[in-house]
Amino acid sequence: MRPETSYTGPDLCARLARDIVAELRKGHLDPADLVNASATRIEQVEPAVNATVTTCFTRARDSLADLPDHAGRNARLAGWLAGLPIGIKDLSNVSGVRSTFATLGLKDHVPATSDPMVERVESRGGIVMGKTNTPEFGAGGNSTNLVFGSTRNPWDTRMNAGGSSGGAAVSLATGEVWLSQGSDLMGSLRTPAAHCGVVGLRPSPGSAGGGPSNTIYNGEALSGPMARDIRDTALFLDAMTGWDPRMPLSRREPETSYQSAVEQAPRPPRIAFSEDQNGFSPVDQNIRAAIRIAMETAARAGAEVTETCPDLPYLNETFLTLRGMHYASTAARQPEHIRKYYDKTLSANIAYGLAMTTEDIFAAPARRSQLYEIMRLFLQDHDVLALPTVGTAPGPVEEMYPTIVDGQELPTYEHWLRFSFLSVVTLLPALAMPIGFTDTGLPISLQLIGPPRGEATLLQAAFFIEQALNLPATPIDPIRRH
Repeated sequence: MRPETSYTGPDLCARLARDIVAELRKGHLDPADLVNASATRIEQVEPAVNATVTTCFTRARDSLADLPDHAGRNARLAGWLAGLPIGIKDLSNVSGVRSTFATLGLKDHVPATSDPMVERVESRGGIVMGKTNTPEFGAGGNSTNLVFGSTRNPWDTRMNAGGSSGGAAVSLATGEVWLSQGSDLMGSLRTPAAHCGVVGLRPSPGSAGGGPSNTIYNGEALSGPMARDIRDTALFLDAMTGWDPRMPLSRREPETSYQSAVEQAPRPPRIAFSEDQNGFSPVDQNIRAAIRIAMETAARAGAEVTETCPDLPYLNETFLTLRGMHYASTAARQPEHIRKYYDKTLSANIAYGLAMTTEDIFAAPARRSQLYEIMRLFLQDHDVLALPTVGTAPGPVEEMYPTIVDGQELPTYEHWLRFSFLSVVTLLPALAMPIGFTDTGLPISLQLIGPPRGEATLLQAAFFIEQALNLPATPIDPIRRH
């Protein structure tokens, strides 16, 4: 059960994003009132959680003058946000706003132009309220860095919020904004969503533009939407989707919006599930129990649920090679005046990538193709594969990653986040959604992996499970315990 909570912020901030947008498009709400409500809530909760680490309230108010007055009549842009305040992770440039990438070498960096993804969301009516916290260059499962410090979990401020989109997840859980952008390479959308009781969707490459500006051809590090429930996630995905020649992996909007697809599922979903992905990573018993209860609840509601998971050879090695290539080709190539400040986590990731052999690098594409084909065939008989998002509940804010899960020692933080590997290697869309709470009141999450380019199918299955579980999605005041 969800623990007892309070919420003392502005009433507007507690409402669903889609309801707010509907009222904005009808002219029944003033975007200026939303900006003021968001600013009030950010100032109210930030001392406790440290989620939105750079604010840009003046820029937000100034941007209201640029909102198109035809938004309500433009049916093609189904995801138009019409003046809704949002958050942007501090791994993407926002023009005129300090964009640090959470590294000391860029602590005073103020870009003149925004990343294309940010421009798209703003062109569709999103109002950027600020930048959300992340570990340095996104390398870490705990959103802490030497520029801004640590983001704390709103369900227990002694605990961490996960990483690397921890600030984004907390900004949603506390009602600072209605939607918040994140990004994902090793569960960086999904782990914070799991830790904070919100939804995070890692899309197929190009479905939300792509990654940050220095990774435009990278299919592993991707932007994606985060929200408090499934339909709001679909709204944000619609707003992020579209072709832009500056983002070569980007795709055109689907003929049917994701928002419409969510409520047009042809039948109850066919769900394959595994408590531990064939023993790929340890899982605490309370996480196992919550996943099984969620699957039993979905089955009673009409879903076809089968406990099964395909064999996935060389998944660990393939993922680590792809991730090593990412850091060796991005963070490792920054100028010396930036690299000299790197912390040990980022430095270790770079060192791993630079030490890989040519055999490691050349073997990865063939193994990746094999894994993709296994999942493609498997998902012909199932709409989604359900797995844990992470194998344990949030840990102390001082802890970079859990070293023991279900009695097993974890030598690195990559071992803790192994459930994130499959969707990255196969480039399949994946989503983390809340399914319950531990006995101590911390969120538990379920991960769903969908078919190729199957965001609509993924969202439909997630919405079915969400309705069956009937969990509230309202924001909370931070539970201060430190």
